[in-house]
Amino acid sequence: MALTLNIFRARWDAHQRTLLADIPGIVPVAKGNGYGFTLELLAARAAELGVDAIAVGIAQEVARVRAGGWTGDVVVLNPWRPFDALATELLDDDAVVTTVSRVEDLRAIAAGHPGARVIVELSTSMLRHGLAVAELAAAVDALAGLRPEGWAIHLPATGSLDEARRLADAAVDALPAPVWVSHLSVTDYRTLAGELEVPTRMRVGTRLWLGDRSAYETTATVLDVHPVAKGQRIGYHQAPMPKAGFVVIVSGGTAEGVAMAAPVPQRSVRKRLVTATEGMQAALGRSLSPFAVGGRKRAFAEPPHMHSSMVFVPGSTPTVKVGDEVPVTTRMTTVTADEIRWS
Repeated sequence: MALTLNIFRARWDAHQRTLLADIPGIVPVAKGNGYGFTLELLAARAAELGVDAIAVGIAQEVARVRAGGWTGDVVVLNPWRPFDALATELLDDDAVVTTVSRVEDLRAIAAGHPGARVIVELSTSMLRHGLAVAELAAAVDALAGLRPEGWAIHLPATGSLDEARRLADAAVDALPAPVWVSHLSVTDYRTLAGELEVPTRMRVGTRLWLGDRSAYETTATVLDVHPVAKGQRIGYHQAPMPKAGFVVIVSGGTAEGVAMAAPVPQRSVRKRLVTATEGMQAALGRSLSPFAVGGRKRAFAEPPHMHSSMVFVPGSTPTVKVGDEVPVTTRMTTVTADEIRWS
């Protein structure tokens, strides 16, 4: 009765090893829900791949990757703030590298935790965290007494080589140190690495773990099948069925992150039309589920429950029986599988 993540070992391994060969200095990212695989599994996998460092999102994730068997360096990507007690404690851990994005924070760390290993993040067009180029001289002064591990350049999803080059050149001119980037194409990263006279690293998460979509699949188990008449009321909310058919109960609900979605930028007419159509379907009580029954996605009979979902299959046959597995389209950065199965 589980939502299952199926990993096809040979494909997953081949994709990752190809990427490792293409990206010298790669740093696997293991954060959040572990891209659907769990942090512990990704930590163990990074150790198998033989890399020397991994990156986590927040200080609270360091213990989890270590629980997965990771013993090397851990880079914490979210920048340090003085009110984060655990991040402050980890400043004294010699295997943890802390990201710092403000000059005042560098000064505070140098005063309270001399010798801490730090990466200084620069502000990019993302405009999330980071120092301005004009602050580089002050940052270098504040690094006295600390162990600078390099400069971090966190680019938008479609990273720009020109932006990376401009920021890297300014940073290395201020202090020759390794440059850590993200979201560059392999070609652009290799170009940048060839131009700089310092070591380069690239942090990679989505491309490494999720880049080959044929290497994993999420499935649900059919738990029950019930025939229903047109207008028959079912579920917690006693919604009437739009026509005769079947209610199919499948494993996976809100606890597993089923049907969770993040806001998507509406950059095209097509995306706006899709959003409008989905909104109209939801208003009519016909929200499309991520469960494919009989070869196509089916509408929710009502909103997902905590560990199961009810979907409606119209017609004279349910196409599935109790115990069958059906594919589920999941957003891997929000799903939590109950079981992981290797094949």
